[in-house]
Amino acid sequence: VRQLLAASVFGMATLGGLAVAQDSCPHRGDLDVAYCDANKDLVADAPTDPKKFRNPGTLVFSFTPLEDPSVYEKVFDPFVKYLGQCVGKKTVFFSVQSNSAQIEAMRSGRLHLAFFSTGTTNFAVNVAGAVPFAIRADAKGPHGFNLIVVTRKDSSIQKIADLKGKKVAHTSPSSTSGNSAPRALFPAMGVTPEKDYQVLYSGKHDQSIMGVQSGDYDAAPVASDIFHQMAKRGVIKEDDFRIIFTSEKFPVNSLAHAHDLEPELRDKVVKCVLDYKFDPELSKGMEGATHFAPITYLKEWAIVRKVGETAGESYGRAGYEKERAKEEAARAKK
Repeated sequence: VRQLLAASVFGMATLGGLAVAQDSCPHRGDLDVAYCDANKDLVADAPTDPKKFRNPGTLVFSFTPLEDPSVYEKVFDPFVKYLGQCVGKKTVFFSVQSNSAQIEAMRSGRLHLAFFSTGTTNFAVNVAGAVPFAIRADAKGPHGFNLIVVTRKDSSIQKIADLKGKKVAHTSPSSTSGNSAPRALFPAMGVTPEKDYQVLYSGKHDQSIMGVQSGDYDAAPVASDIFHQMAKRGVIKEDDFRIIFTSEKFPVNSLAHAHDLEPELRDKVVKCVLDYKFDPELSKGMEGATHFAPITYLKEWAIVRKVGETAGESYGRAGYEKERAKEEAARAKK
């Protein structure tokens, strides 16, 4: 992580030069100064200078930081091996410990293909030049998740209004279900985070859930898919919890590639990913998903951006630096 943060400092020091290079950009929107969005699809365009394309000797892939990274490294091993053979390039799994570390890795050019959590996708797009292109799916279509609020089954908390005066775990500032959605939705139900209950950042969904189980937190808003995955693996028992709220569906984490991959490599990666059929172990770990479905950030992430805006979130560089500081402070307390 220290190396990634060092890379971030170096990258920020060079932004002046990048700004000069992109002065002719006709439209940038919320993208960082290093990127341009001339076609207004909300993601970074590929470089116009061929010399800026990346064609790495080793393709680096990561999954959004959840639980023990080694668990998902094993689950994704067949996919990583397939991708390496399909693309014709050595491919490795890269474990990350935080959302900001994952973003910095892609922004610095060390990470080329990654699953970003739903809320983190916004920062990955604007700050790291990530281009979401796929989402896990099954015969019924692309997967989604609900924001659910969990508390212990023996708790007196029965509804959102009962959260007043309680200690509630939010996951991380960039999380949709773990932070932005509660801040956007709960006020209409008479409860405003920070004002009506104490917000404690746990860092990850699994840590929020385990914290509720141990009594460290009174309740926690988390992603339904992660909650159910933990139960299926025997990490928790659903019967030990009470779900007091369930929201409408949001898209699950996005699979994105770096905007500056060499076009032939980029197209090959996209095709290989969309052609992949999940092996049984990966399907089990991904809520029964069987394949990847194509998506665009412009369309599928519209609801996520809307919730963020309602919650007062900013997904540009300033917002990212603010949220990264909160995330690092939360991790330092552990």
